[in-house]
Amino acid sequence: MSIQDEIKKRRTFAIISHPDAGKTTITEQLLYFGGEIREAGTVKGKKTGNFAKSDWMDIEKQRGISVTSSVMQFDYAGKRVNILDTPGHEDFSEDTYRTLMAVDAAVMVVDSAKGIEAQTKKLFEVVKHRGIPVFTFMNKLDRDGREPLDLLEELEEVLGIASYPMNWPIGMGKAFEGLYDLYNERLELYKGDERFAKIEDGDTLFANNPFYEQAKEDIELLTEAGNEFSEEAILAGELTPVFFGSALTNFGVQTFLDTFLKFAPEPHGHKTVDGDEIDPLNKDFSGFVFKIQANMDPRHRDRIAFVRIVSGEFERGMSVNLTRTGKGAKLSNVTQFMAESRENVENAVAGDIIGVYDTGTYQVGDTLTVGKTNLNLSHYQPLHQNCS
Repeated sequence: MSIQDEIKKRRTFAIISHPDAGKTTITEQLLYFGGEIREAGTVKGKKTGNFAKSDWMDIEKQRGISVTSSVMQFDYAGKRVNILDTPGHEDFSEDTYRTLMAVDAAVMVVDSAKGIEAQTKKLFEVVKHRGIPVFTFMNKLDRDGREPLDLLEELEEVLGIASYPMNWPIGMGKAFEGLYDLYNERLELYKGDERFAKIEDGDTLFANNPFYEQAKEDIELLTEAGNEFSEEAILAGELTPVFFGSALTNFGVQTFLDTFLKFAPEPHGHKTVDGDEIDPLNKDFSGFVFKIQANMDPRHRDRIAFVRIVSGEFERGMSVNLTRTGKGAKLSNVTQFMAESRENVENAVAGDIIGVYDTGTYQVGDTLTVGKTNLNLSHYQPLHQNCS
């Protein structure tokens, strides 16, 4: 496969949310479908020791919140998926803001009982400023929550983004029966041996069920008065597809993943500080440092510079220019991640995240290039200072 084809396979995104909305749990479920873990651990593991894969640092395990942005990679349905699991807790938001400069899309996880919360709003403003697509997962349908129509209305009124429901809940909490999948034109059943059914079978499956009748009424209303589906508007960050489900019970998550990968963008062009755009398919390697993490391995004192590859291909042992200093560097000891697990990498392409062992050479915002020595990629800026 050519380098260009490899680049087009990449899907690199961050997951954002307010604390306790279920972000870590849905991350675990995505890793499960990607074949990276046998069993999805959740923050409930605080009692059992079965900690979530992405909450790997000691403080994260103790507090049950994501502190550092973990990087996780897996292959699924012909795509190479790079997930950046960002901290949701406000104490660690600086790390999250930097991480959002390194992704091509964002998945926003919302607690359906609480709606849009403060940290979600702040993070959304950064994503909106970047103009990248946002996909929404309304979580915790296995619990009683707010009316779905109210949740969509809040998205538009509080965040100022149009929404389009890809599926619709049939009941909620103890009365949760499943999802009316508008995009795939099928029913996803929460109970029973069969997971999917044809829409035309709904009247028989849910005979005299008031929640099913309410779902049909809501869908009819949305069809007549709601927003139209537009892939162009999604990619422009103007329309967010909304998926309902339950990460804890792993219901609706795979449908979300399958559909998300159909519409999530491949690596996009990245602007330089001079306003020029670097094509990810450009053969010359370029990338920027968006985070530096110390003490990732308790057995060693180490520092890792997280680099988003913007264009071309990384090859182990290659020499690059560090634009800030004007000096060269050889990238020999480079890793890719699965939360706390790391492995040496021989090759990586635009869209991938690599970790470069750092002895004090790198700073956040540094540009690494092959070829041009005066290239400066735009990087993290404290845009959140202007967000309310």
